[in-house]
This record gives sequence, structure tokens and C-alpha cells, in this order.
Amino acid sequence: YGDHRDRHSSPTRRSSDLRLAKEGRLTLPDEETSRALFLTCSEHLEEHGYVHYEVSNFAFGEEFMSRHNQKYWRGAPYLGLGPSAHSFRDGGRWWNYRSIRKYIDCLASGRPPVEEREELTLEQKNLEAVFLGLRNSAGVDLSCLSTSPRAVCELTRAIEQQLVIIRDGRIVPTREGLVTADRLAELLSD
Repeated sequence: YGDHRDRHSSPTRRSSDLRLAKEGRLTLPDEETSRALFLTCSEHLEEHGYVHYEVSNFAFGEEFMSRHNQKYWRGAPYLGLGPSAHSFRDGGRWWNYRSIRKYIDCLASGRPPVEEREELTLEQKNLEAVFLGLRNSAGVDLSCLSTSPRAVCELTRAIEQQLVIIRDGRIVPTREGLVTADRLAELLSD
């Protein structure tokens, strides 16, 4: 199998799939079929020694986990180079021009090729931590979760439905929870 596997179930990963589906030349699996495929794939790879450490990633041990992706999940700073590249540092995010022409013109004139910047509020940082944390096996720190009655009720329901567990002060998605990680994050956020 190799040391690392990516398994993307979302047709949005390939715009050509969406185009073909719109044209009626490709039938995409329904939600239940996608769920069954996801769970079967996860079970199969784990039975063969892989760790399911992120929604669509498996590694044959921690040393083979994508260090690149882990920077995003942990909120570590990163620098993106090239057109459309995104960067993050000290709670701020910025992205370069998408247009190669604009990108080159900025560099040629000694200006940074940054199209836009944003500073994240504490609420935005926590929201990102919940969304990213529920997509990987490390989970998310409980302190990032809203304490609103609705969020607490949703967390209780997610635990009862075995979508998440609480371990060492963190909300950790189960295999079933990874299937619906994005929806789960929406429910647990205000």
C-alpha cells in the first residue's frame, strides 16, 4: 500500500466530476453510499496498519503523517509563495493575487503581491479550531467550543450518537464522526 494514503470522497475535489455530473454523463454516489464507502475504506486501511489521522488521510505510523497539513490544523504559521498562495502568522491571514500578471507586476515593481489581508478575531480562531480539529484524530480543545446551551446540547447529542468522545480535555471525532465532520462542526459552533 505504501506509507501514506489520501482518500477524497468529495466530488468537489475534482471540478471535472461536477461538470460531468451536471451534464448527466456521471452519476455521483448518494450520501448513504458515500458514507458506506468512507467507513469501509477506513476500516480496511486500519485493519492493514494505517492510522486514520484526518478525514481523508491515512498513514502507516506517525512518522508518515503529512507535516504540511498539520501546520494548518494546529494553527502554526505558514508562508505561501506564488499566485493564489495563502499565508498565516500571528492571527493574520493574507493571500496573493490569483492573476499571474498582477503577481509578476507587483514583484517587478518591488511590492508584495498580496491581494488581501484579514486579522482573525478570537471567535474566528475558535471557529477554525473547531472545524479543523473535528477533521482529524487530534480533535479540538474543549475551550474552543462555545458554552452556549445549544452548543452544549449538540455536544451531548454527538457523544450519545458516538460521533465524538471526550479525551484529555479534547473533543475527538470517532470514525463515524469523521464522516460528518463539517456538519458536526457547524452544530457545535455558534
